Order: sequence, then C-alpha cells, then structure tokens
Amino acid sequence: MIKQLNVTLRSLQKYLTKSEIILASSALLLLLGLSLAQIIARNLFATGFPMADTISRHMVIYIAFFGAILATEDQRHIKIDVLAAWLSSPWKARLFRPLHLIGSIICYLFTLAAIDFWYDGWNYAAPGAEWIAAMNLIIPLGFGLLTLHFLLAAILGPKTKDSANLSDLNHQ
Repeated sequence: MIKQLNVTLRSLQKYLTKSEIILASSALLLLLGLSLAQIIARNLFATGFPMADTISRHMVIYIAFFGAILATEDQRHIKIDVLAAWLSSPWKARLFRPLHLIGSIICYLFTLAAIDFWYDGWNYAAPGAEWIAAMNLIIPLGFGLLTLHFLLAAILGPKTKDSANLSDLNHQ
C-alpha cells in the first residue's frame, strides 16, 4: 500500500515537472517573441503593440515562478538553513523531511496571502483590465505549486541522487 502510494506520488511529481517545464519554456518563448516583435514594430514601423509591455512583465514573473518551482524540484533552490554547512551527512538526511515540511508550511502561508492579494486585484480591476488580474493568478498558483513540491519532498524524502550529493558535500 505504502509502496503504491510512493509510486503514485513520484508519478505526480514527474507529471508536474514535465508540465512546469513546458509552461516555463512557453513563457520564455512568448517573452522572446513578443519582445522581438515589439522591437521590430517600433524600429521599422514606428508603432508597437499596446499591451506588449504589460504581457512581457507578467511573462518575467511566470518564468521566475516556474524557475523557482523547477529549482525546488531538483533540490537546487536557495536554502537558508545555515546549520547545514556544519552538519554531517547523516544529520542532513535526518533533517531533510522536517525542513521541507517547514518550507511547505511557509509556502502555504504565502499561497493564502497571494490568494487574498489576487482576489483584491480582481475585485478592484478597472473595467476592461480584468485580463491583467487574470494573469496575476501566477502568484497564488506559483506559491501553491511550491507548497506541493516541498510537501512531496517531505513525504517522499530525498532522491537517490540527492543522497549521493549530500555525502559528496561532506567529503569536500
């Protein structure tokens, strides 16, 4: 039963990661294409796309969130646990789950705050600008996905390659 749950959660993790890679790549391609089109339109035709700057700013946020999510999945996110530099590999392995659970709780609190932030923006959006508020959904969605990835890491534990990396760091 537990083994089947682990297999299911690992499959969910892989599916999420593949989906996030596609979304991050799409956002980057859209940002590059839109920026290039805007440059060409301005320089060659003395015009531009009215909403290109707004969409570009949002694409940067999308890329940043999906990059953070993918970094978290690979255990390459920014870590602020200062004590880890002085801990041995067995202690790092023991603290892996609790630290990821704490990270999940913090991201969950950020998700709740982001939902409130988004909801206020949606309620007070100017007529005709609701699409901008809709694009801001990436903020609660991003924190929600970070919460999920930290929670999955806390449940599943370190990946085998991460365990090897932990022992390598101790020998350096």
